[in-house]
Amino acid sequence: MDLLNLVFYLFAIITVVSAIIVVTHRNIMYAAFALLFTLFGVAGLYAMLNADFIAVAQIMIYIGGILVLLIFGVMLTSNITGVDLKTGSMSKLQRWIMTVISLLIAIGLAIMYSTTDWVRKDIPEVNSTVDTIGNLLLTDYLIAFEVASVLLLIAIIGAALIARHKTR
Repeated sequence: MDLLNLVFYLFAIITVVSAIIVVTHRNIMYAAFALLFTLFGVAGLYAMLNADFIAVAQIMIYIGGILVLLIFGVMLTSNITGVDLKTGSMSKLQRWIMTVISLLIAIGLAIMYSTTDWVRKDIPEVNSTVDTIGNLLLTDYLIAFEVASVLLLIAIIGAALIARHKTR
């Protein structure tokens, strides 16, 4: 096993294990921090696919923006940091049905993975996509890029006004 495969499996394990923690943990802060590692693992997988722009966007937008906003929102909201998430009451029959369905899906995926004749090709050298995407955003798609930025600015101002109005 070479280093590239080892790094891939490391990112895959980080992503899957932390995603399981996100959906199973009852404390919302622990789930949010596990989401951080899930998003980081996905960014690592993007980087391994030579999608450097998407990997950096994943880190900057999701980890740097949305997740930090989620964590601060939970931390700054009064009386919510110690609250456990309640998933409702599930019967043992429902749990068994979910377990059986999940195992059937996992077995089906494992069979499909092991019986597929995978095509192996040499990977051509890929140049950075950041220059190409940057040039396209600032030349051919400049109007769409500016419209999206103005729309996001309007959404931020509207959210601030709504939040300010509710505090009075």
